[in-house]
Amino acid sequence: GVAQDVTEAANHDRAVASKARELRQLIETANAPIFGIDVHGNVNEWNDKTAEITGFAKEDTLGKPLVENFIMPKLRKSIQDVMQNALLGNDTSNYELEFKTRSNEIRYLLVNATTRRDAENNIVGVVGVAQDVTETKRNDR
Repeated sequence: GVAQDVTEAANHDRAVASKARELRQLIETANAPIFGIDVHGNVNEWNDKTAEITGFAKEDTLGKPLVENFIMPKLRKSIQDVMQNALLGNDTSNYELEFKTRSNEIRYLLVNATTRRDAENNIVGVVGVAQDVTETKRNDR
């Protein structure tokens, strides 16, 4: 009865926690830049590949406004629009982003912006999964 229910609940909680750890590990070590913002536009996700490409460590970015700090000025308005759209539940695919690196270089990323929701389906932010197309862009010039 009750003991079995508690055991099942504990097993379920462990399975959920394990899956969450697995997904966190997948995001952190993915071979693609993955970054995210909260509903205020502040960085709350910054995986290893994003850090490698931009030169900004995760600790340097968390809690800071993404657009003002890490996007090239000429694209800030359009990127702000993409992020606002995603915060309204409208995803955007394959938009080009110019990330400013720590050494003031430009990295060109092709990004898919997806709305991030909590367990109650409330919008809590945006996650961007990207592809670094810098070399392709340089070769096209």
